[in-house]
Amino acid sequence: MERIRRELQDNLARMVFREVIRPPLWVLGFIYFMFLSLVIAIWAALDNRSALISWIAATLGIIAIAIRWRTQITVDENELRVGRAHIELKYLKEVSEQSSEDMRRMRTRDADPAAFLALAFWIPTGVKITLNDDRDSVPYWLISVRKSEELTSTLYKLL
Repeated sequence: MERIRRELQDNLARMVFREVIRPPLWVLGFIYFMFLSLVIAIWAALDNRSALISWIAATLGIIAIAIRWRTQITVDENELRVGRAHIELKYLKEVSEQSSEDMRRMRTRDADPAAFLALAFWIPTGVKITLNDDRDSVPYWLISVRKSEELTSTLYKLL
């Protein structure tokens, strides 16, 4: 247990950038509202016990969605991590900050189907990271991030 705690502290000490993307309350509220409309339909068609069970399931479901939709973006001395995806910094070629208009185009008209996308529709800005790896067919990563300026400057310092 002590070894795990020490490794975690070492990893946090090496971390240069960290941002956690969570779904906003209005998105979770809308989904929960939709779940509750199903609960009301179940209550109207069946009985109180079925409605209570479906309400509990809906509440647990919204908690699971809130946890599952969380994405952590971290940069340390060696690699960039976006959720479970990670890449060593030596394979990054170019980093460019994307405005909301640029992100809108990159998500739709100018999208490359082979690109790695880590998008959150509620965040308008992001970062495009062009890769420099002949073995990888992914041309770039497009990441939704609130601190796009900070992530861009951090990655340029480490490249």
